[in-house]
Amino acid sequence: MDMTQITPRPRHPRPAAARAGFTCGPPPLNLPAVNDADCQDDGESSDQALMLAWVRGETAAFERLYARHRTRLYRFLLRQLRDGALADEVYQDVWQRVVAARAGWQPEAAFATWLYRIARNRLADHWRAQRHRPPAPENADERIARVPDDDTPEHSLSQFEERRSLQLALDELPEEQREVLLLRLEQELTLEQIGDITGVGRETVKSRLRYAMDKLRTRLNA
Repeated sequence: MDMTQITPRPRHPRPAAARAGFTCGPPPLNLPAVNDADCQDDGESSDQALMLAWVRGETAAFERLYARHRTRLYRFLLRQLRDGALADEVYQDVWQRVVAARAGWQPEAAFATWLYRIARNRLADHWRAQRHRPPAPENADERIARVPDDDTPEHSLSQFEERRSLQLALDELPEEQREVLLLRLEQELTLEQIGDITGVGRETVKSRLRYAMDKLRTRLNA
């Protein structure tokens, strides 16, 4: 079985390295799909320790990093892109860029900060190419509700409606406010980490987050 593909769900893409624009493919990685329940992380090692081990050539260390961050990263991308096929494509690109950049990684910032900076830059590339942010597909909320959630493995109707209402409220936020809100609440990053990812100061992040929360509460309580 060829495990060089990093895929959130079974697909039939062209080789990931070619799609991402790399001149050579990544080393073989045993990376299961984002919704593979068999992919587990014991949580005992820090991200930094695992990344350093992977830089030394320990493939299993990267598999654990992937297991730890795969679902949150995919949800972040899907919240921003609101299109499952596009999120799949960007998701693969992000992990391929992580693979390609591993030799030059330095533990100056947390792995999550580095990962989401790559994701944000990839999103920025996409929006620049599109020149505008298109409206969400009609079934975008349904697609997001189908993303696996470890805390709620079975989605009831009320949970679906809550997710739908939340996504509609998120869509109404300015992009810079939506971005910091998702990084803070769903990815559980610190204000400092969010600042490093977005390139703004801590107080700016704090202000955007406060405005976003106020708008979200108003929208959900309407």
